[in-house]
Amino acid sequence: MEFPYEKDNKERIPLEHYLEEYRQIDPKEAALRCSVTYDEERQQFQIRLMGCSYAVDYPEFALHPEGKEEEVRYSEMVPAKIIVLRFLISGQAVKSTGKYLTYREVPWGEVYFRQFEGRCLTRLKFAFGFKLDVFARAMERLGARKISMGDAAYEFEFINGLHVRFILWAGDEEFPPSSQILFEDNFPYAYQAEDLAVVGDISITTLKSLAASLE
Repeated sequence: MEFPYEKDNKERIPLEHYLEEYRQIDPKEAALRCSVTYDEERQQFQIRLMGCSYAVDYPEFALHPEGKEEEVRYSEMVPAKIIVLRFLISGQAVKSTGKYLTYREVPWGEVYFRQFEGRCLTRLKFAFGFKLDVFARAMERLGARKISMGDAAYEFEFINGLHVRFILWAGDEEFPPSSQILFEDNFPYAYQAEDLAVVGDISITTLKSLAASLE
């Protein structure tokens, strides 16, 4: 499955920038800061992304899926590479209090909300707002946990220790569907508001890919 995301070179330029920054990090410090394992002999970090385990090469970045074959090929996708790089370069593992935040509640979220709404909330509700059964099956295939919110809602781990909630309210002949995306309150220690749009984008594309294989 290819992401409909990299339509030009807008992602290539930041990718090259982050690859250079990544080469400059202290891998032991990054492992401690992000609460991930670093194998000095193999020069690899161990991370989880959307339910799949990866070995991450250092200093020349590459993602290697471990344990099972990728259903969605994150290891070849620029947005997924950038989100992993951003986590290892500047992320910080902080224990969640158990609370969840709307996008507007994260720092600078109000400023970028319009972009997030179109890119993530609108896309999510029209992808699954009339197909809650397909949404549920795709989420269960991802290994997400069902929660009691909206008409259908699930919680899943996006990357190590950082969880997201997708909530849907079904549409009908009279009312359109609606959606909400909530981020665990430790997300702002790992990512900035702009990054969270990529988190939503990757997650929705993953669900659409899984749903397509189920229909």
